[in-house]
Amino acid sequence: MQNTFQTGFQNSFKLLSAGLLAGLVIFGTGCGSEHRERPSGTLVSISAQGEASQAPDIANLSAGVVTEAIDSKAAMSANAEQMEKLMEAIDKAGIDKKDVQTSGISLSPRYDYQQNRERTINGYQARNTVNITVRELDKLSKVIDALTAAGANQIHGPSFSIGEPEPLLAEAREKALTQAKARAESFAKALDTKVLRIVSISEGSHGGMPRPMMRAEAAMVAKDSASTPVAPGESTVNVNLELVFELKK
Repeated sequence: MQNTFQTGFQNSFKLLSAGLLAGLVIFGTGCGSEHRERPSGTLVSISAQGEASQAPDIANLSAGVVTEAIDSKAAMSANAEQMEKLMEAIDKAGIDKKDVQTSGISLSPRYDYQQNRERTINGYQARNTVNITVRELDKLSKVIDALTAAGANQIHGPSFSIGEPEPLLAEAREKALTQAKARAESFAKALDTKVLRIVSISEGSHGGMPRPMMRAEAAMVAKDSASTPVAPGESTVNVNLELVFELKK
């Protein structure tokens, strides 16, 4: 009985081992059969660039308060009080909290310089600045006016951008590809050959991702009786492609 069981176990083990081995052989054969087709014609490398533009939909600007006082505590206290009013104005303007970020707080001495005398501190300057993202450009003028009314004595920007640039990048990429194909056809015609296929494509002439190139200008002229005028203009993105084509008779 024991011999019969042992014999059956050994036979089952051999069958299992054989099955695994067969599976490994089949898998190995499948992997070995994959290979890339090597180009047999003439290779030509072509650089192409495409660009696309649209009106921006996001504005970024910074606003802050600078205060001065004889001692450091008074300078910081006055700055904090004024900054609270500014933050309230930003909130009332409809700017989401996630779109407001403190970018810098500083306190520095103010020196009195006199010839042939050692410099002395005659006061302190406190500074607090926040970066603001405005996602509704039709409200940008009112936001700037609200910042000024709330006591902001430093405003920088705005700079404009596109919130979802991928569709615009896709358009620029398609233009670059069309340009590259046309150039490849021109080479093929001159060499009395035909474009067989694209061997490789790489995006970015220096290996980097395409970056938006801003072409926007803002005209801000403060007026007592009117809102600050703003001109968003257009934002442009560029895509660089490097392609290798195979040409053949």
